[in-house]
Amino acid sequence: MPSSEPSTHSIVVLPASVEDGFEVYLNGVLQRPEVDFRLDGRHVVFARTLLKDRISGWRWFLGAWGVGTYRQNDTVDIRFELDGQPYVAHDLPIAHAEGDPILKR
Repeated sequence: MPSSEPSTHSIVVLPASVEDGFEVYLNGVLQRPEVDFRLDGRHVVFARTLLKDRISGWRWFLGAWGVGTYRQNDTVDIRFELDGQPYVAHDLPIAHAEGDPILKR
């Protein structure tokens, strides 16, 4: 029976062009394998819930007038090399459950 509790882990799918030797950044901070995240195939798995903030029209309007509203807005970036050239996959989608459509890409 599925649990009604929210997932306590978050999953990011590595882009197809990423091979071994990549670095994972969470909110601009380098993460350590097996300490801050683990790899499960092509999935980067964090043992905590990461959230993306969605800005409503009302919050955007308030921000345009200088009124700030701040919420958790996590960003996961992957730095890797391809043919000797450095690349960054920025602001990758974050999934929270095994059945999430993001994981089927």
